Amino acid sequence: MLSGPLFCHAGASLASSQACCARPVPEQVAPISLISDTLMPCWLTRNNASRTLNFQGCGFFCADDQFLFVSTYGMVPMIRFRSPAPAILLAACFLMSVSGSAKAEDNVALEEGKHLSNIHQETSGFPRAGEGYFSPDGKWIVYQAYPVGYPFYQIYVQATQDGVPRRISPGRGRTTCAYFSVDGKKILFASAHVSDTLEKDEQQAREIEARGGHRRYQWDFDPHMDIYACNFDGTGLTRLTDASGYDAEGSYSHDGRFIVFTSSRDGDPDLYIMDADGKNVRQITNVPGYDGGPFFSPDDQWIIFRSDRQQKDMLQLYAISVDGKQEVQLTDDLNTVNWAPYFHPSGKYIIWARADYSRGPAGANFDLWTMDVTSTATTFKGGAVERITYHAKADVLPVFSPDGKQLLWTSNRGEGGTSQLWIADWNRPERSSR
Repeated sequence: MLSGPLFCHAGASLASSQACCARPVPEQVAPISLISDTLMPCWLTRNNASRTLNFQGCGFFCADDQFLFVSTYGMVPMIRFRSPAPAILLAACFLMSVSGSAKAEDNVALEEGKHLSNIHQETSGFPRAGEGYFSPDGKWIVYQAYPVGYPFYQIYVQATQDGVPRRISPGRGRTTCAYFSVDGKKILFASAHVSDTLEKDEQQAREIEARGGHRRYQWDFDPHMDIYACNFDGTGLTRLTDASGYDAEGSYSHDGRFIVFTSSRDGDPDLYIMDADGKNVRQITNVPGYDGGPFFSPDDQWIIFRSDRQQKDMLQLYAISVDGKQEVQLTDDLNTVNWAPYFHPSGKYIIWARADYSRGPAGANFDLWTMDVTSTATTFKGGAVERITYHAKADVLPVFSPDGKQLLWTSNRGEGGTSQLWIADWNRPERSSR
């Protein structure tokens, strides 16, 4: 039968400790401190009949000359020891880990609270969801998500307030990069549902999932991907591109007249602009390497995008004038990967995702950052940079609501660790660009 108290909260008096334990703590008890001052006080009994060590949230006690470990945190099973020494050491390490984790969470909340409030998960019920964008009135979002039982993203819309997802894409084939038209009546997205290798692609994806449980995230430059537009309810699907190669990553200009997108029609992913009906396509960039993720500035004079033209996969941020004549590099650090830039509606700053790759991709984690910007018709300049998120999990693909008061992004910071959409109130005060 187990003897001695099970759990006593650290820092409590001896009298209160006795009150919270299963039986009174033996009188021969001495407060001790282990390893570090950051550890909370604990009590170690010196009673031979009941040798007990109690920490906040976990306890060691003696039964039949075996030292047992039990944790109220539910993370560590009961462990038996023949002597108290390893038990004490494990307790110290355990509490330091728990204490450090709690402090880290507090620091994240403190730092993120400078700009974000009311942070909450927006999507659920999907194995994976992300890359969401607001409707012009801010009442809806459009995004991509993996349907349960299907291996490729499909496009969904839902209301921002307790909305129910509704699929608008065809239901088969890879889809990506959805975006609302300026009047909210049309939705733009890329799809490969007419691919002549569709059944083969689906089968291969299912086999990968069957072997490993899920596919690692990777960007699929499907050569059958083309850009489509449909009505808000998914009807009236219209094909806008029909060139050989990958056409995707499209978004509308703020006046609704143009679409900027990425295409590999010349053998290399570059930026193009076309009319909103798919006519009058013209090339904007023509540099070896991937150019993608383009968005118009609020005044429609500039386009911001990402590129790995300096070094493969090491994405950096750029801005280019809509006529393609002026181009500016905004980040220049090949120890970092920078992607998914997006303008605040004020036009005074951008937000994007950045990760430190100086030690390789294994330990890299994406966080959100802002950069102040100033521009004229012929000049574009980056300014002060500020970190926004600090979570141990990835935060990517950030976008602002049309009124600039909310931020929507993709993160796996939630329970289960799956990528989902998150939303928060945006609290950065307005200030002049520097």
